[in-house]
Amino acid sequence: MRDCKIVFTGTPGAGKTTAIAAISDTPPVVTDVPNRDPSLAKARTTVGMDYGEVVIADLVRVRLFGTPGQTRFDFLWPILAHKAMGLIILVDNSRPDPLADLRIYLDAFAEQLEHTACVIGIGRTEAHPEPGLQAFGDELARRGRVFPVLPVDVRERDGVLMLLDCILVQLEARNRAGRGLALMRHAGRQPR
Repeated sequence: MRDCKIVFTGTPGAGKTTAIAAISDTPPVVTDVPNRDPSLAKARTTVGMDYGEVVIADLVRVRLFGTPGQTRFDFLWPILAHKAMGLIILVDNSRPDPLADLRIYLDAFAEQLEHTACVIGIGRTEAHPEPGLQAFGDELARRGRVFPVLPVDVRERDGVLMLLDCILVQLEARNRAGRGLALMRHAGRQPR
């Protein structure tokens, strides 16, 4: 069985803890404490990390890590993302400026995103349809990034598994491309 590390990140309240709980095969480990920040409309907040695991088709064990969302804990983000094969950025579309929220995490993980699969999950789109998915795609394009952008309800297992599947498909495509390049080099041909 292969092991794969995927990190969930995003603002407080974007649904990282909920998403991991929705798909984990084991009860997730959480580091939630009572929220004392009046700017966050939630009773509890993550101050360390979340952790869960899910096995896909008896072939891949995916270790799921969730970052704390508050920027005061941003020193933990690269530690948790170390050796991650994928990054799921969750955006809460009900927040005042979801595009600015996305920019925070694209900037914070810029180096990681050079070599890591990524998908953007946009939550609460039914009640808050703007900005639309195209606006997020446009923001990525301005930065020279191409990642899937999907609406997601982090409470629903199937939706979260779709995000995870997008990561695994990207990893498989990179794997195949790498094998193809290796075969070309072995045959003495240069890739175009």
